[in-house]
Amino acid sequence: MTNAYVAGVGQTKFGELWDKSLRDLMAEAGIAAIRDSGIDKKTIGGVFVGNMSAGRYTGQEHLGALAADCLGIHAEASRYEGACASGSIAFRNAYRAVKSGYMDAVLVIGAEKMTDVKTPEAVMTLAAAGDQEWEASIGLTFASLYALMARRHMHEYGTTREQMALVSVNNHKNAAGNKYAQFPNKISVDDVLKSPVISSPLTVLDCSPITDGAAATLIVSDKIKREFEKPVKILGSGQASDALALHDRVSLTEILAIKMAAKNALDEAGLKITDMNFAEVHDCFSINEIIAIEDLGFCRKGEGGKFVESGTISLDGSIPVNTTGGLKAIGHPVGATGVRQIADIVRQIRGDSHNQLKGVKYGMNLNIGGSGATAVVNIFGGEE
Repeated sequence: MTNAYVAGVGQTKFGELWDKSLRDLMAEAGIAAIRDSGIDKKTIGGVFVGNMSAGRYTGQEHLGALAADCLGIHAEASRYEGACASGSIAFRNAYRAVKSGYMDAVLVIGAEKMTDVKTPEAVMTLAAAGDQEWEASIGLTFASLYALMARRHMHEYGTTREQMALVSVNNHKNAAGNKYAQFPNKISVDDVLKSPVISSPLTVLDCSPITDGAAATLIVSDKIKREFEKPVKILGSGQASDALALHDRVSLTEILAIKMAAKNALDEAGLKITDMNFAEVHDCFSINEIIAIEDLGFCRKGEGGKFVESGTISLDGSIPVNTTGGLKAIGHPVGATGVRQIADIVRQIRGDSHNQLKGVKYGMNLNIGGSGATAVVNIFGGEE
């Protein structure tokens, strides 16, 4: 076994990118990561692509080969799918390939082109990440599923609409000045509460947008890491799953897959949740960030709303969350999100984030697939 490091990162702008194809996005992000690292492409032994549904969104399958082809990399290439967690699953498999000694360098690309279809079709494609037979077929969209979770959380713990709105407010504040963000604009609690209802209690400003974009990371082994400046060590990784349909879950207010994935990642890293200096968590809907904060262990179950309200997750709080804007403001091209989260963590640890925190040593990302049936957690740290 060897150690594994992120030696380079890259990202496209996120948004409605009408003038770019899925091929264009993967190539742009991949080239950016290669240039950031300075690696010779001949050294790259694998190209791992995270993508949820290119076939339905763009009509293109066989993305591993497509990415390797457009980048001129003649190496093993594969695609990984796990709904909105596809990017982190690709990253986790690349990490294992390097850590096992099978490869010395792997390029990971997360990508999604969601705006080539009309909005209703995009929404139904997303719904396919839930239980088609029991949920999507009766009209339950992902906003509806998370609205059910929000209502139950409000009922059991007294979580308020204002507390959920503050999640979006904080993420938009952090996105201000982020050149990659789809919506780098500040909003207020009043803006969130008065925006159109999508699925009560969630309004449009509680929800992440439909987005095009790609992000990439280059993972290298101990054998060649000395060739790169400021490589960031991958300390641990965990993945877990739970029931696909909400009605089969133990509770609507917790995501057990998060707890299991986080435990596995922390155990591998030899760290505790209190060691984390900051986190990138999956905020496809505002309630999801609150539940994620609780299930990761940053606060007790039911206290997530108050935790957000206290300002603890802000840039100057004790545990900054989504320091560059999260899914809500940066955008959520579903296959790319996990890789984008990781790229932002790497930038924070090596000291070149647009919202640079002081004295950070450890960071984690949480990437969720569907309504919580899949969860992936990765933990990173700087070299001693």
